[in-house]
Amino acid sequence: MPFAVTSAFVALLLFVAMLVLFEAGRLIRRRRAAREGEQERGAFGVIDGAVFALLGLLMAFTFSGAASRFETRRGQVIDEANAIGTAYLRIDLVPAAAQPGLRQQFRDYVDSRLAVYRALPDIAAAYQELARSATLQQKIWSTAVEASREEPQARMLLLPALNQMIDITTTRTMAAIMHPPVTIFVLLVLLCLVCATLAGYGAGATRGWLHAVSFAAILAGTVYVTWNLEYPRLGFIRIDPIDQVLVDVRSSFK
Repeated sequence: MPFAVTSAFVALLLFVAMLVLFEAGRLIRRRRAAREGEQERGAFGVIDGAVFALLGLLMAFTFSGAASRFETRRGQVIDEANAIGTAYLRIDLVPAAAQPGLRQQFRDYVDSRLAVYRALPDIAAAYQELARSATLQQKIWSTAVEASREEPQARMLLLPALNQMIDITTTRTMAAIMHPPVTIFVLLVLLCLVCATLAGYGAGATRGWLHAVSFAAILAGTVYVTWNLEYPRLGFIRIDPIDQVLVDVRSSFK
């Protein structure tokens, strides 16, 4: 099942569960009040405040982290496009006889890099294309080293540019798989459920469906957006448009 559908389904379940628990908390409060009478809730109010504060802190932490990683990944695409463009321009430094083959290898390489991310969410296909990119990197490096053997200026300028172009692929690959532990997301969902119960208990005899629905919708919606920010190649929030930078670089290759 696609991640966008799965995350939407889980968020919907969270929304419904929070409404159910809100009503359950309200009924518990009513039964207790009928049995024992209304009592001072000062101490419980402090506990409620602490739990809600913890939920707010965790939600802010996960959302901020996801948004930060989203922007970082966007920036890395631009960095790779710049690195590839710089290295390609420096092909002019190697002997003319070696330039056509090296330029064609660059074209194949950029096509492969674009194919890696277009293959998602098929992880197996993406890793297969990533292996092809690595093979092309080795070919480009070997060709460049051989072509610049008699050209000191090419060795000084082209090889460092190629090294940077290769390094950014590792950076992007690691950034794509680095996410917070699943435990944090599980804890976030559990806190949402607990807070829904406490909110219903605090409402007591007041049904307040508008507040209950708003509360559940805001929290479930925030969790949903956070998940999609965290996985921008899989969900409804997409990082794909920034790949146009690499497409433009590929189009500029003559």
